[in-house]
Amino acid sequence: MISSLVYDAGDVDEFRVESETDLREARDAPGTTWVRVADPTDAELERIIDAFGVHPLAVEDIQNDVRPKTEEYPAHTFVLVKTAMLRRGETTFDEEVRTRPVGLFLGPEWLVTITDEEGPVSAVSRVWRSVENRDGRTLQYGPDFAAYRVVDRIVDDYFDLLDDVEDTIEDVEDGVLEEPDEDVLEALNAVRRDLLSFRKVVWPTREAIAVLSRGDAVHVREQTERYYRDVYDHLVEVVDLTETYRDLARGARDIYLNALSQSTNEVMKRLTVVATIFIPLTFVVGVYGMNFANSPYNMPELEWAFGYPAVMVGMAFVSFILLAYFRREGWM
Repeated sequence: MISSLVYDAGDVDEFRVESETDLREARDAPGTTWVRVADPTDAELERIIDAFGVHPLAVEDIQNDVRPKTEEYPAHTFVLVKTAMLRRGETTFDEEVRTRPVGLFLGPEWLVTITDEEGPVSAVSRVWRSVENRDGRTLQYGPDFAAYRVVDRIVDDYFDLLDDVEDTIEDVEDGVLEEPDEDVLEALNAVRRDLLSFRKVVWPTREAIAVLSRGDAVHVREQTERYYRDVYDHLVEVVDLTETYRDLARGARDIYLNALSQSTNEVMKRLTVVATIFIPLTFVVGVYGMNFANSPYNMPELEWAFGYPAVMVGMAFVSFILLAYFRREGWM
């Protein structure tokens, strides 16, 4: 689906796009032309390539979902960024970081945005509506400013994702301290996977926006570079928060392993105490169990009337002494 807006500081016109001729007329119209492409067919992509001189390799990058980047072509500047949000996975009920590529092609007086087959992207739609509603700042500046607004919205959504991750880490930390179990470990591993996936998005995005913010992009005006520098600063903060949360998740995992090890040690300590108490008792009853019929070597205590009570009292005394010793040593 292809939509087109042509706007300037005073007006906004919507062009109906049904052919390549319509695209060329929108491109050549006075003002800034923004063409939004969502869920494109092969024929629609061919029309975009022919009308705007968009390089086919850049279109393939969007379709192949490569890492975010900025590239310069003779007719345009190509910027590929990705949205990121937590969604339920296709094969699991846990939430996973799901990404969608957004391609932005910056020309002299035009902007083309291309998104994948899942339909319009929220960040693009919100900026599009602001143009339709005649947002003053967007109308006054060129296509590079509209592209900045889209990228800025996408980066703002990164903070929302990190807020959700932070809440999850806090819940996991509480679970680690209260009752460490396998569910807590699974949640920790899920958070670490999400942060790793998110890190693969934000690091190259930061480098891609750095190109736009330092004046290397031909089709970004000098007056717009400061806006991209602001986005770059936000991305630096996102990267720092991502690394911080990864450290927190790693620390929570270490706490879990230490708590599990301590719990295991406590169990082993109790089992050792029980086994140690029963060792002398087993020895006593074993010795007294070695009686042989009509043997002159049987223990004389076997004929003693108080032999059984004496042995039981002796075994209880030994157990009491061992228990007192273990308690004094702090093993119980």
